[in-house]
Amino acid sequence: MKKHKTTYDALIKGKQFKNYQEEYDFLKNLIDTGKISPIKASGTNGKKPAMYRGFWVFEEEADYSEYLDELKYKLSAHINPEFYLKHPEVYDKEREYVIALSDYLSHRSDKLQFTLSENERSYDIWKKEKFLSGKTYEQDGSAVSSAALLRHCGVSKELLNVYHTTEPLVYFSLDKHVPQNILILENLDPFYGMRKKIMSGEDEILGTKFSTLIYGGGKRVSAFFTGFEVFAEGYLKHPENRFFYFGDLDYEGIGIYESFAEKYGNAIDIVPFRSAYEALVNGNVVEDLPYSSELQNKNIGEKFWSFFDRETVEKMKNILESGRYVPQEKLSIIDY
Repeated sequence: MKKHKTTYDALIKGKQFKNYQEEYDFLKNLIDTGKISPIKASGTNGKKPAMYRGFWVFEEEADYSEYLDELKYKLSAHINPEFYLKHPEVYDKEREYVIALSDYLSHRSDKLQFTLSENERSYDIWKKEKFLSGKTYEQDGSAVSSAALLRHCGVSKELLNVYHTTEPLVYFSLDKHVPQNILILENLDPFYGMRKKIMSGEDEILGTKFSTLIYGGGKRVSAFFTGFEVFAEGYLKHPENRFFYFGDLDYEGIGIYESFAEKYGNAIDIVPFRSAYEALVNGNVVEDLPYSSELQNKNIGEKFWSFFDRETVEKMKNILESGRYVPQEKLSIIDY
């Protein structure tokens, strides 16, 4: 028998009584039937007849013994029942989802050889297409999420062989030769300008030959590349390709490069497009440059600076520390 504390007001909340006597009779009946017990130290309410202000509420403990055999012997071998054996009340709430997953792993596991999107696999297993991608569902008054469910089952998303869909990667390739240089651009204007130059037959941008341009979309670049291994054509994933990044010369742009390189640096060789940044920083009068947004995150590391000589780094830092920045749009097809 489980018990918890409550108050007089909580017990009568939401109930309609004509008078105090009805309130008293209602609580007295709960006491007489053993559903609640007064906490004498709580004192009385000062009314007649007097009633205590605090109570113990008794609850029958649920019997989950019927689940033991199911958990131990009837679920897929891919599902570890250890968590649910210790927390049968959680299994009671998630059971419908666990059974569906177990059935899929036991009887339709041949489908796992095909890589599907999270939504496609989610619908195939649970008939709830948004479940694997993060939507929670109500079950017996409790929220059930796929993250918690898979953790409780000891099942990884890798086992389910899914990928997370993102906005499609926007890129232009002049050819599919490998290895090749690939340039990722923070903004659309340089993407269009450089594409125009390459399409005209001049494939060198500031002295470097590029076969592919990718529009990174600012901070979205990391999300765009989430499905790179799945969606990108084979020539783009060639291990000897070199990736270059070029964005605005401000804290935000440098931070985008550093976070992107940190996330994908083990998979692709990604460096700043040094010639473009040098062209951005040279020939400026700092006082004539636009001011940076005060809301920019200035927490950047040292990785970006390591690709440039000391003189260039000093020029860059002088601009940033003056509260200014240089947008990519300083350069155009005239400069490329």
